[in-house]
Amino acid sequence: GANLAEMTNIGMPVPQGFTVSTEACTQYYNDGGKISPEIEAEIFEYLAKMEKLVGKRFGDRENPLLVSVRSGSRASMPGMMDT
Repeated sequence: GANLAEMTNIGMPVPQGFTVSTEACTQYYNDGGKISPEIEAEIFEYLAKMEKLVGKRFGDRENPLLVSVRSGSRASMPGMMDT
């Protein structure tokens, strides 16, 4: 996420999106693989912003919001992360 933010700050074209932080991921694992209500609320908040921004709806059959989930490990290991 930091690299995408940096690219945005210097004016490079970056698709709209949001980042799930390392802290949120750590909390998920510490909570036994459950998403806390606070993190879930944030995800849905940003998903709603994306829907409004692009005029599409996540899960909609007629006009779906298509998303990409990318791991953000420090080392590049294609195929090593489940996304």
